[in-house]
Amino acid sequence: MKDLEEKILAEGRVFEGNVLKIDNFLNHQIDVELCGKIGEEFHRLFSDRQVDKILTVEASGIAYAVTTAQQFGNIPIVYAKKGNAKNMDKDRYTADAISFTRGGPVTFTVAKEYLRPGEHVLIIDDFLATGEAVSALIEIARQAGAEIVGCGTVVEKSFQTGRQRIEAQGIEVCSLARIKEMTPQGIVFED
Repeated sequence: MKDLEEKILAEGRVFEGNVLKIDNFLNHQIDVELCGKIGEEFHRLFSDRQVDKILTVEASGIAYAVTTAQQFGNIPIVYAKKGNAKNMDKDRYTADAISFTRGGPVTFTVAKEYLRPGEHVLIIDDFLATGEAVSALIEIARQAGAEIVGCGTVVEKSFQTGRQRIEAQGIEVCSLARIKEMTPQGIVFED
């Protein structure tokens, strides 16, 4: 997605350890116009499939899930909570992942009442690197008996193993900006 790539080049910063800092428009502060275009693009990419619900992770995937859900006729969004909340139903699906952002293990939870067998689920997330978060979402959807129709990620670090990990599970991955290489001197996108 050209608008997204241009924004990453103009405003992104690369730090040691393969850290791409674009939180000024992607997930700490959100460029609302770009967020809407991202939802339109995910709809274009997945509009040939039945999508009953969108599954994402709190909190950074929610904005892109919302704009995508609007494009699909305001379908429901289910987001996996990180950890256990006191108000969380005890009847739930769980999956563990290693969180790069949090620097350790995290358990994702979704109340069983929100994902049902046979529902067609589109996974949306902001980043794909090693595939930990998306794999946890896949595990939750499979526990529910839902059918995963695809995975959309806003930014992919294609030099890491996430895409291969998800595609090995038989799930198509569509990323809007695929970063082939990044250093403090610059970012190179996949063709």
